Amino acid sequence: MDITSIIDPLNDAQRQAVTAPSQAMLVLAGAGSGKTRVLVHRIAWQIQVLGVSAHSILAVTFTNKAAKEMRSRIEDLLKLSAQSMWIGTFHGVAHRLLRRHAKQAKLPETFQVMDSGDQLRIIKRLLAALNLDADKWPPRQVQWHINAQKDEGIRARHTMESADPYQQQMLNIYKAYEELCDRSGLVDFAELLLRAHELLRDNQDVLEHYQQRFSQVHVDEFQDTNTIQYAWLRLLTEGRDNIFVVGDDDQSIYGWRGAKIENIYSFQQHYPNHQVIKLEQNYRSTGHILKAANKVISLNNSRMGKELWTEAGDGELISLYSAFNEQDEAHFVVERIRAWVKQGGLRKDVAILYRSNAQSRQFEERLMTTSTPYRVYGGLRFFERVEIKNALAYLRLMSNRNDDASFERVINTPTRGIGAKTVDDIRSIARDQNLSLWASAIVLINQRTLSARATNALIGFLELIKLFAVQAEALELFEKVKLVVEKSGLIQLYQKDKVDKGEEKVENLEELVNAARLFNASTIGDSVFTLNGADNEGLNVAEGSDLELFLAHATLESGELQGDDFDDCVQLMTLHSAKGLEFKQVFLVGMEEGLFPSQQSVDDIGRLEEERRLCYVGITRAMQQLYLSYAESRRLYGRETNPRPSRFLREIPAEHLQNVRVKATVSRPVTMIKAKAQSLQIAGKYKLGQRVSHQKFGEGVVLQMEGEGAQERVQIKFKQAGAKWLMLAYAQLEVL
Repeated sequence: MDITSIIDPLNDAQRQAVTAPSQAMLVLAGAGSGKTRVLVHRIAWQIQVLGVSAHSILAVTFTNKAAKEMRSRIEDLLKLSAQSMWIGTFHGVAHRLLRRHAKQAKLPETFQVMDSGDQLRIIKRLLAALNLDADKWPPRQVQWHINAQKDEGIRARHTMESADPYQQQMLNIYKAYEELCDRSGLVDFAELLLRAHELLRDNQDVLEHYQQRFSQVHVDEFQDTNTIQYAWLRLLTEGRDNIFVVGDDDQSIYGWRGAKIENIYSFQQHYPNHQVIKLEQNYRSTGHILKAANKVISLNNSRMGKELWTEAGDGELISLYSAFNEQDEAHFVVERIRAWVKQGGLRKDVAILYRSNAQSRQFEERLMTTSTPYRVYGGLRFFERVEIKNALAYLRLMSNRNDDASFERVINTPTRGIGAKTVDDIRSIARDQNLSLWASAIVLINQRTLSARATNALIGFLELIKLFAVQAEALELFEKVKLVVEKSGLIQLYQKDKVDKGEEKVENLEELVNAARLFNASTIGDSVFTLNGADNEGLNVAEGSDLELFLAHATLESGELQGDDFDDCVQLMTLHSAKGLEFKQVFLVGMEEGLFPSQQSVDDIGRLEEERRLCYVGITRAMQQLYLSYAESRRLYGRETNPRPSRFLREIPAEHLQNVRVKATVSRPVTMIKAKAQSLQIAGKYKLGQRVSHQKFGEGVVLQMEGEGAQERVQIKFKQAGAKWLMLAYAQLEVL
């Protein structure tokens, strides 16, 4: 039997994992270490060498793209069809089980699967039927609560009645939702997983059938599994130890959406006869990049531990850029990208990675002004985001009452009691009398055919827009934008949204105010109106108000230079979106305390460790060149700050870094305080995550350390007193 094609491409650790005897196996696959190759070659080895039937193979992953790639590579390797194998996403495999055993799962054979949008519409109708105010019970928050309960395996009937009115009402809604779905034969995504688990748990014959059917179970990205996913994997492999999981605890970055990093740790208890194999040889990045990543992640206490290495050499040093402000940072990054392209590099091999979506605007604007095509990966460009469009619609309507598209967009956003029938009546008058929607609304009010409530709501909306126009008359551009953002109710709307990126939307609205503050028609105009070589002969940028020019700028920015999937364009994305990708040149920007790590995580060890894993993921996306940047002064979310460099920068050994400074491209603020990154080489007995005791503040945990000599200081999160900075020379800490 010729097994050359299976064995030859593998290194020693990969070969050990692929050819190991059938037993519970945990493969810790570091970034860029070839985890997909190991999974594919393991399946090929089992079929071709161990004689396992392809019919007995189960392999689950998280995305359809990953499942498709796995199936394709197996077929290429074995030269046979993978159709008889169960290779798919967790949701896809669960759906297949339920279709085959609908009766045992207590579902009608014709049950329908709802996507997230369908589920939300059902919840909205349910809340209306229960006479619950959508402002007090936001549908997305209800949706998140229901799905979170299901991800933990919790049915409404499992939950105790609560004395807390909020919790009890949520329980009542959950019960009503379950009853509605059962009556209608509807299954949401979370239900697929929960119902599949219950099918196996409650039907011994079904469980035994699939335990025998799947002699080999393979799991990709195991660190991202949630409670219910791991529960049904354990059922399928109970007492058989025939599970092969590949994951990386250092890349567990989705705790906020239910992933349980604890699963990768508890695997060893649940499968006592397991074997652990570490894949540490990296085929992506250079030595300096890997050594920096290793050092940063080593400071997390909760990890199984591994050390990435490469045979490719150290490569270039990591470049660290201290920008004067966020504009200087964007200018530096884009100029380096342009230099890369001039030297023959492709734009699609370049990525700009950031912690918060609101950071993208500065880079988008700079890329636009230099006519550099770009693509926002896994998201929308700044001026295309729904919250930004809503704010711009208010501004457009304030400037031009005849803007029907803007009128329709914001007439009931946020909700103000103007129903669909009222809007239809306005449209009807507009069609019949050839009027704008604004004029038609006035006609409808004068007709006195609406209810008092609807009339008052419509009058209130029109008066709000008029008030904006009056109050904005003497204001500067950014003050006009700030007025609309704050007084329209949009900020309050998104502040109440705790589940659908509400906080991020508020940040984007605050960044819109900043965009208006920095907008300069005399410098922006030429570049905006000559995009793609457009003729601007006769155009006077000074024509029109500052607001009109800003709105035109926003419109053009949202419609130009957005690259398609296969275009040669720079990739912009959040760090979370970057997982699984790789680029020859990477810019990891905004490396500042409060931004990355985020302000919400700095006082919480668990969240801080996930932020550090996110930094590790960002660093290991780079193949050849890695740039890290921070701003000494930053205006973000509408506030001017002088942030300290991120602790993650201080955690990278100096021998892997080179400081780069270019000639100032923006004027430096007179009052700027220059922040300096300092080494984390703190002598003595203290380390991150260590428990200590203070005579006054009591017991706490070390969060970070900096400075040296007499200036050596430490930040500690105390149980009672909260987070505090102390000078080590005087703190008299006791190690616990």
